[in-house]
Amino acid sequence: MHLWSRTHPRSPARLRAGALTALAALTAALGLTGGTATADVAAGSPGDVVSAAPTSFHPLPGQPTNTRAWHITYRSTTAKGTPNVVSGTVIVPQDGRTGPRPLITYAVGTVGLADPCAPSAGFPYGTTVEANLIQLLTARGWAVVVTDYEGLGTPGDHTYAVGRAEGHAVLDAARAARRLPQAGLGASPVGIMGYSQGGQASSWAAELHDSYAPELDVRGTVAGGVPADLLRTAEYNDGNVGAGLILMAAAGQNAAFPELHLERYLNDEGRRYIDYFKQHCVVVDVAAGLFKRIDDVTVKNPLKEGDWQRALRSSNLGTHAPDRPVYLYHGALDELIPYAVGTGLRADWCAKGATVQWKSLPLAEHVAGAVAEAIPAANWLADRFAGRTTEGNC
Repeated sequence: MHLWSRTHPRSPARLRAGALTALAALTAALGLTGGTATADVAAGSPGDVVSAAPTSFHPLPGQPTNTRAWHITYRSTTAKGTPNVVSGTVIVPQDGRTGPRPLITYAVGTVGLADPCAPSAGFPYGTTVEANLIQLLTARGWAVVVTDYEGLGTPGDHTYAVGRAEGHAVLDAARAARRLPQAGLGASPVGIMGYSQGGQASSWAAELHDSYAPELDVRGTVAGGVPADLLRTAEYNDGNVGAGLILMAAAGQNAAFPELHLERYLNDEGRRYIDYFKQHCVVVDVAAGLFKRIDDVTVKNPLKEGDWQRALRSSNLGTHAPDRPVYLYHGALDELIPYAVGTGLRADWCAKGATVQWKSLPLAEHVAGAVAEAIPAANWLADRFAGRTTEGNC
């Protein structure tokens, strides 16, 4: 459930220290303390901006872009419905245009569990891998807001692969971008976009839109390589190339639902892996976990337990029809997310009356699917922003 990330030019320890220093400076400059921010969360509304500071957006190291960018923290909601604070980045082209413009709330694929892996940490250095895809959007004159998700760049562990928390973070990022006065996006129409973990997040945002953020003028959602069924995806990856992602997802579920007590199921090797994953980013994590089996790292398989199965199924997609059109695609050769999971999501949404434009990619594995569809998916969103209708191909 990831896109491969570049190795950051700084070590995780140095990046973590730098991120913490920047956060401390930002907090001091805004007159906020950890206690103040926590107290303010419950008092505010989802999507309210807690802090904002100028940053920069570079697709490659040192590559200039004609954009302005702000690192923000904003209020959102956990999977359990309690308030939290999430970080992200708002990016606006400097093209002389004033007033509302299309706004994409963009959900990245798996980056890792450590704070230095957050997209906002890499944008100033040109090391966030999907920045190249995001630049294709800003080149169209569109603004983009990129959530870091819950627990990346903010206190607490990353709730990796927890669908409802991700969906909230994606929708609230759009709210926050529109409420950021410097960005000038107050009445901007919104598109939702993401692949892999980002496909899960964007799909959840699409399903939640009508109940959670109906005031957002969402025109459509793009979602690719979607892990719509986590149990099936875990079974698919057990002992295969994506085995490390199972442990990462287990850590993410445990972060959202600590009553699952992941620690009770891990053996010594499993505990070492979890500790390691929490300190590194996705490329290293996936390499470390290659071909591991769940039985290698546990004393008892948690995925066979009722409480774990209920938690994982609570992230399943296809239970509610998105109220706006969806462009859904999946590579037939995907080695990480079963193709049948993608076709199953299409069938579920179509059966519930959603407008779905489905595209199968016959020769694409996981990463190739993201690259191959970047431009066609953006073209589809451009039609939605232009007011053109679509009937889908259910």
